[in-house]
Amino acid sequence: MSTTAAALPAFIATSPARPSRERRLDLDRAKGVAILIVVFGHIVAGAPPPGAEWWDLLRTAIYAFHMPFFLYLSGTVFGLMGTQRTPLSGMPALAAKRAARLLPPFFLFGLLILFGKLATEHFVHVDNRPDGLLGGLRDLLFTTARSPATSVWYLWVLFVCSIAAPPIWRRIGAPGLVLIGLLLLALDPPSILYADRLARHAVFFAIGIWAAEREALLLPLFTRYLALWWLAFVAALLATVFGPLSGDLSLLVCGLLSIPALHGLMRVAPVTRWQWPLVLGQASMVIYLFNTIAIGVAKAALILAGIGWTAAGFWIHIPVLTAAGVILPMLGKRLVLRHIPVLDRMTS
Repeated sequence: MSTTAAALPAFIATSPARPSRERRLDLDRAKGVAILIVVFGHIVAGAPPPGAEWWDLLRTAIYAFHMPFFLYLSGTVFGLMGTQRTPLSGMPALAAKRAARLLPPFFLFGLLILFGKLATEHFVHVDNRPDGLLGGLRDLLFTTARSPATSVWYLWVLFVCSIAAPPIWRRIGAPGLVLIGLLLLALDPPSILYADRLARHAVFFAIGIWAAEREALLLPLFTRYLALWWLAFVAALLATVFGPLSGDLSLLVCGLLSIPALHGLMRVAPVTRWQWPLVLGQASMVIYLFNTIAIGVAKAALILAGIGWTAAGFWIHIPVLTAAGVILPMLGKRLVLRHIPVLDRMTS
C-alpha cells in the first residue's frame, strides 16, 4: 500500500488487495448491458434520416454515459485483480502484456474498417467516409477527430490507462488517480492520437479502481438506494438532452450517476436471474470489435433490398441493425474466429 493512501481516512484510504480471477456475474452482466447500449448507439454514425431527428436526442443521452460506464467496468476489473499494485520492476512485463492484448486489435480492426470503407464507398452509403488511403491512415492513427474507425479509440485509451495507472497509484493511491483524471477532464487537448478521448474518459477508469478497492462499502449503497440513483441518473440525462448540462460536465455527471444506477441494477432481482447479459458480457470484445462492421453490412443490405434510409424505413433499420451488431459478431466468433488461434485470442 502506498504511504500516502495509508494515511487517509477509511472511506478514502486504499483497502487491502483482493486479486482474484473468480468470475463476477454482476460485472459480466454489466458488460453485457453496456455492450448492447454501445451497439445501439452505433447504429447511426452520421445524421439520422430526415424526419427522424428525435434520434439525435436519444443519441445525446446514450453518449453521455455509455463509454464512461465501460471505462468504469474496465477500471473495476483492473482494481479487483490488483494490477494497480504492479511494482516498477514489473512494468515492462505489464506493458508488454497489455500491448499484446489491446494494440493488435486496435490496429487490425481499425485498418479492416478503413479498407472496408474504401472498397465499398463507391457502391453503398458509407458513414465517416475516409479521405483516400493515405488520408484515412493519417486520420486513423494521428488526426483522430476524423478517424474512419472512431470506435477503436477505447482500446488505445484503455492501453494508456493500464500502463499509466500503476506508477501513479504507487505514489498517490486511487484517490490521486481520480484527481488526475478530473484534471485531465478540465483540459482541452487536440484530437491527436485520441488524446481528447483519453482526457475525457481516464477519470472513469480511475474511479473503477477506486471503487474496486472499496466495494465492500460501495456495493451495498448501490443496491440499497437504487431507486434514488436511478432518479438522479434519469434527471441528469434529461438535463443533458433538454436542459443545462452539456459537454464535459454532462459526461462527468451522467457517467458518475450511471455507475451506481447500472451496476446496482445488476445486483438485484430479477436482473440477477437474466442470462442474456451474461452471454453478451462474455462476448463483449468480439461484439465491440465487429459491431460497426456488422451494422454497416446490414444497413447496406437493407438499402439494397429497398428499405431506404428514411423516417419510415428507420423503424425497420433500428431493430435489424441492433440485432446485426450483436448477433453477427457472435456468429463470426463461433463459426470462424474460434478456429484461428490468434484471432480467437484477440477477440476473447
